[in-house]
Amino acid sequence: MTGQITQIIRHPIKSHGREAVAHVSLAAGQTMPWDRTWAVAHELSDADGTEWMPCQHFSRGAKAPALAAITAQLDENNATVTLHHPTKGSLTFCPDTEGDAFLSWACGLIPANRAQSTKLVRAATRGFTDSDFPSVTLCNMASHRDVEARIGRDLSIHRWRGNIWFDSLPAWSEFDWIGKEIQIGSAVVIPRERTGRCLATHSNPDTGDRDADILTALDSFGHRDFSIRAEVVHSGDIALGDAIRCL
Repeated sequence: MTGQITQIIRHPIKSHGREAVAHVSLAAGQTMPWDRTWAVAHELSDADGTEWMPCQHFSRGAKAPALAAITAQLDENNATVTLHHPTKGSLTFCPDTEGDAFLSWACGLIPANRAQSTKLVRAATRGFTDSDFPSVTLCNMASHRDVEARIGRDLSIHRWRGNIWFDSLPAWSEFDWIGKEIQIGSAVVIPRERTGRCLATHSNPDTGDRDADILTALDSFGHRDFSIRAEVVHSGDIALGDAIRCL
């Protein structure tokens, strides 16, 4: 069976904004270009960007729901990012050199009882995805619609913060792809694991308010997983409308 790519999304700064793109070039052994290139270390973290570290070292949506409402636009030529938030307005800055401007703009988005953001760090070798291997996430629209049915209303796909979305395949069939070669456009990936989910999914991506019990909805399926994390094994290009299939 063959599905079709419907969305390609990157997150230049981990947990701080999302951006849809029309196409992307994947490189073997790497994360999606410009996805989680930067992350925001908090006061209890010693992350400096020289090596991958797990999400606990960074400010993130599971601890700060308001972060979910940030959107982003990346200028690849200048390595600058424009962030938008419904209560903070907009900021255009260079994450490599203007971290203080970002911290001032984002002040108040982290709850007072959580570790506060202290610096932006740039990943030296790979994006700061949540897996301990460089990964891209594959998300099934049919599975998303199943979760919507459990909740009883429409939900934004941005709750999942995934990379590559596809449609026209059965709900949850993506879990059967673990360990198999999957062709997407001219790239080939191998899914390595399911993506376990947390409270970040409860936040509305438009408002930053927690307004849906996604974890309980997932419990009704017998797990708390949504999407799969895949390793790129053959470099290639992916565009909206491209086919996705199991080889």
